[in-house]
Amino acid sequence: MKNLFAILLLVFGMVFLNHIPEATAQTETQTEMTNGDSSIHQNDGEAVHSDGHEAHGSAPLWLVIPFVALLLMIATGPLFYENFWHHNYPKIAVGLAMLVVFYYLFVLHNVHGPVHALAEYIQFIALLTSLYIASGGILIEIDKKATPIANVTLLLVGALVSNLIGTTGASMLLIRPFIRLNKGNIQAYHIIFFIFMVSNIGGSLTPIGDPPLFLGFLKGVPFFWTITNNFPAWSLTLILLAGVFYFIDKKLGKANDADEMERVTYTNKFALIGSRNFLWLLVIIGSVFLDPNVLDWVPAINYDGQKFSFLREIIMLSVAFMSYKFADRKAIKGNEFNFEPILEVAFIFIGIFGTMMPALELVGNFAKSPEGAALITHNTLYWGTGALSGVLDNAPTYLNFLAAAMASQGAEIGSIEDVRNFALNNYQDSAFELMAISLASVFFGAMTYIGNGPNFMVKSIAEQNGIKMPSFFGYIIRFSLPILLPILFIIWLVFFAFV
Repeated sequence: MKNLFAILLLVFGMVFLNHIPEATAQTETQTEMTNGDSSIHQNDGEAVHSDGHEAHGSAPLWLVIPFVALLLMIATGPLFYENFWHHNYPKIAVGLAMLVVFYYLFVLHNVHGPVHALAEYIQFIALLTSLYIASGGILIEIDKKATPIANVTLLLVGALVSNLIGTTGASMLLIRPFIRLNKGNIQAYHIIFFIFMVSNIGGSLTPIGDPPLFLGFLKGVPFFWTITNNFPAWSLTLILLAGVFYFIDKKLGKANDADEMERVTYTNKFALIGSRNFLWLLVIIGSVFLDPNVLDWVPAINYDGQKFSFLREIIMLSVAFMSYKFADRKAIKGNEFNFEPILEVAFIFIGIFGTMMPALELVGNFAKSPEGAALITHNTLYWGTGALSGVLDNAPTYLNFLAAAMASQGAEIGSIEDVRNFALNNYQDSAFELMAISLASVFFGAMTYIGNGPNFMVKSIAEQNGIKMPSFFGYIIRFSLPILLPILFIIWLVFFAFV
């Protein structure tokens, strides 16, 4: 397995390094992170983009099969062939990714797509890994009786915190205290609502909260736009979820013997061990803003007109190492910290980032076509972005739909000024369209285990603590469809349907 992973990284690295000299000589103007955004014309019989870059062939429809196959195996593996899946999911994920990547490289002669996918994956996994490890060195002990009110309070506090240290940081910081608070009576619904409220919906108020919003900020969306425009929907969604959770917890929280639980004496004290790791978290959050596309002085790798960050990722991975090396051992032991959850996310998302390129390309191309543009409204953007964010990584989904929405009104996602004007409603209904994309990409990330990175990590930590979690389809059928989807439908009715 290690050899296979090393081969994949070697191939990516060779392709990447081989094109750096050529890319350095090219223009350093900022371009979209998605494929197919430039118009194409003929130059001496050769197809080139209007920005001067060589055009590549489009992915055929059948190339979506590896992505669909991976999603199906993620859904059915733990349910029908658990032992095989547990031992082989890294090979399957990496193998399917290699299949798609090799087709892009050697059949389509498209290096652009795989290099961008690699860059986005490194950014994604560096942030998640550093937040996971740094927060794993912080032990929060709450000696209090678990009640529906106490649980709701912790979930709402987690939703607020996720806007300061991201949904990943908040999830890793609070999931273990939440499990310990409910020891003796922890059930799957506790974890599912934690995923709903802390790992996803909570982080929709700031660009730091969730990766799609941060990408929007880097593209030009004003920093405080998210809290100004998303706060009403954020508040209503959390109130509805908190209310549903309260009644479920009040009914099912007494499943164990209440008399036995009453005999425990609680001090109602709060203890924090490993608080110095909060400084590491601050370093991680600060490094997020070291983007060479925004700050010209930040060193970057120039490729195909795009500046790729590497300083930020080096800082994050260095913090991950240092925060673990110098962490309080009592906090590490108390959290029962191990690397299995982040390794699972790393391998699964290698497969997702590698295989989802054709799906994003096909969806993006249709959305930007005259037929697709005619369908773009804040309503279709809400449901379209939401539907794909549940099964694709929500960050590139956000970018694709934002690019399509702007293109339909003659704006360019590569222009910071255009993005800013789009956010400020200087195009027809553009603020509503951006609000629909922003809310849907974050909220619908909670619809499945793979909609957002923290979902998988929370599930893995819960299972390590002996909590029987629902399968991929069980999660959707038992919780997402009957609980979350109706609430998201209410949000659409209140904020979008009649605007």
